[in-house]
Amino acid sequence: MKESGIILINKPKGITSSDVVIKLRRLLQTKKIGHTGTLDPLAEGLLVITVNKGTKVSSLLTTMYKEYIATMKLGVRTDTYDIEGKVLEEKDVPDDLNIEETIKSFQKTYLQEVPIYSAVKVNGKKLYEYARNNESVELPKKEVDIKEIEVISIEKDIVKFRCLVSKGTYIRSLINDIGLSLGCNAIMTDLIRTKVDKFSLEDAYTLEDVESNNYKLIAIEDALNYPKIKVDEELEFKIKNGVILENTFNIEDKVIFINSKNELLGIYEVIDDKLKVFRNF
Repeated sequence: MKESGIILINKPKGITSSDVVIKLRRLLQTKKIGHTGTLDPLAEGLLVITVNKGTKVSSLLTTMYKEYIATMKLGVRTDTYDIEGKVLEEKDVPDDLNIEETIKSFQKTYLQEVPIYSAVKVNGKKLYEYARNNESVELPKKEVDIKEIEVISIEKDIVKFRCLVSKGTYIRSLINDIGLSLGCNAIMTDLIRTKVDKFSLEDAYTLEDVESNNYKLIAIEDALNYPKIKVDEELEFKIKNGVILENTFNIEDKVIFINSKNELLGIYEVIDDKLKVFRNF
């Protein structure tokens, strides 16, 4: 039986997240592989990859907070909000800007406009398709939570900062918003994803590591932040058969059940004060 679990990959610049998945399918000799949050080709860093049965918990891993180290250039606006786009406007950067205070003011929950160069669909069509066809479209707004944000360095018109953000946050859009707030525009020049919840870039493998068989999968039950309960044979039988259980364990959200051999049986969730199957393995 093929291995199942989670693998942390350090994506290099210049390739898509899908490119990583395609290469891993070949290296790990399985079609059941997915990622839990796209990184643009310009970006590098941590990709959380689900393998085989690990793909069953992808939805639980996409909701996690992510940490980035971003670099932005002031005084420029492009159509993609990053250095690879078409320059639309250039401005002088005043010397008296309070950059640190302005960036810190974005530590909040706010409605962020989705960038036109993104794969989000409006009326069944991806936004970047509207952009490429020079068609106008109303850009959707999504509520995002910038949980933490702090300046790392400021060197003339180049600013580096760290941020911890919720699912669906576009760092390009955040930088564009900061530039608008400063009144001088800003674009993203570099982006590194350093953390996804408890997973860290320091523990990630390169594609070369995987190619040389120098990697380890994280067990599905260890990747999730839910209580783990070891059950006896009677309860194991019920769980394997998807039986609805009484919530005698006082679970508030979800629970992971394992058997006496520490094998993963399933994930149950609380619905109407009962424990019902979320995923079985």
